[in-house]
Amino acid sequence: MEVNCVKLKNSHRLWKTLTMEDSGYSPRVRELLESNGVKVFDLVSVQLKDGINLRGIILPRPSTGERDALVLKLENGYNVGILVDRIKEIRLEEEAHVKQEQILESTRKTLAKAKVHFIGTGGTIASRVDYATGAVYPYFTAEELYSMIPELEEIALIESETIFNIFSEDMTPSQWSQIARKIKQVFEQNAPAGVVVAHGTDTMHYSASAIAFAVQKAPGPIVFTGAQRSSDRPSSDASLNVIGATITAVDAPFAESVIVMHGSVNDDKLLVHRGVRARKMHTSRRDAFISINELPLASVDPYSKKLSLLTKEYKQKSNDLEVYPEFSEKVALVKFYPGMDPSIFEFYRDKGYHGLVIEGTGLGHVNSKLISVLGGLVKDGMVVVMASQCLWGSINMNVYRTGVELLRAGVLPAGNMLPETSYVKLSWVFGQTTEVEEAVKLFKKNIAFETSERNEYKFYPGAWWWQ
Repeated sequence: MEVNCVKLKNSHRLWKTLTMEDSGYSPRVRELLESNGVKVFDLVSVQLKDGINLRGIILPRPSTGERDALVLKLENGYNVGILVDRIKEIRLEEEAHVKQEQILESTRKTLAKAKVHFIGTGGTIASRVDYATGAVYPYFTAEELYSMIPELEEIALIESETIFNIFSEDMTPSQWSQIARKIKQVFEQNAPAGVVVAHGTDTMHYSASAIAFAVQKAPGPIVFTGAQRSSDRPSSDASLNVIGATITAVDAPFAESVIVMHGSVNDDKLLVHRGVRARKMHTSRRDAFISINELPLASVDPYSKKLSLLTKEYKQKSNDLEVYPEFSEKVALVKFYPGMDPSIFEFYRDKGYHGLVIEGTGLGHVNSKLISVLGGLVKDGMVVVMASQCLWGSINMNVYRTGVELLRAGVLPAGNMLPETSYVKLSWVFGQTTEVEEAVKLFKKNIAFETSERNEYKFYPGAWWWQ
């Protein structure tokens, strides 16, 4: 058994041989293993004193936890710790012969003609277990994608590269710029049908929104996808999301920045959401992403490999490529709350920020005592935008006195644009210009279907696609 391709539930790759001293185990556990002729990464059967039998691969001990516990990766993909005092017998089933060389670039031939370029940025979708901490660690190669998801051979010829391995909470506007430049380079040099960006889910809607503004014309779709559950878990959504993203990259008639994720808690469908309209609405559900104030662009059946459009309005593919990759880091998104200290807003002015997006209440309100402060920011040259914490529906600052006074103070309404999208757009705007009048004009322009005049009932939770 070669451990670089262990097939308990998913392929697993190891890069170096560990000695018993390196394994992190206590002398008691090391003595147990050595006396039974087994070592780290061997496949073993373990009989416990209470009669329970377990089978799995011995893993190095995480840096935290009980030192006298043996860690096994079970056949179902989960890891379990077993106190050494509970173990009656341990028996070697297969010895691990760990390959130290890295896997060479894939030379496999696929049945597909369409080419899709994958860009890895990190996150759960492209991950393995980090045995130093017990957490998952991202990595991403074309060979790994084919080995984990053989269905891809029938869909696309995949090229893959990783531009950075970070968790999505570490993503910054400067890295949005890097992604945009890389996408431009890929379309220019490799001419794929589409690009898939593997990304952590927590801030994926920010990045997908950013690319919607940065890449305004393209020959094909730019598809963000991620996973709520890592590939070493039997309930992982990673494979199906990658399949759906690849189908979208190949078959979608549009050239937009979109997110493809599960459309239900089951494995029956995937939904294609506009990056500027999507939001992560649940911490762990597979169908965490929802389109806000519009229907998804399309649905994908991963089994028939069919993409079905849900709207007729989208950006057409273009032979031209227009990319404006610059973003400003001097824009902030601030949530209003009762009792908010006005000096919070003054902090951003003193730090030289160009723009501020406020998540106000309902139709776009804040405490009336804050209005003069916000008006002062506008007079000092900041662009202040009002979005709503309600998500569904539109800002309307002409209904109540507070809203009218905010408008008179120079605060811009975001309409039904999401707060996160408003923040990303304003960051992009100030990446293009520092002139206030030009920035206001550019912010008001509908660039990527990020806002609309109507909010139909079918867009609200309870529509068929929500079920």
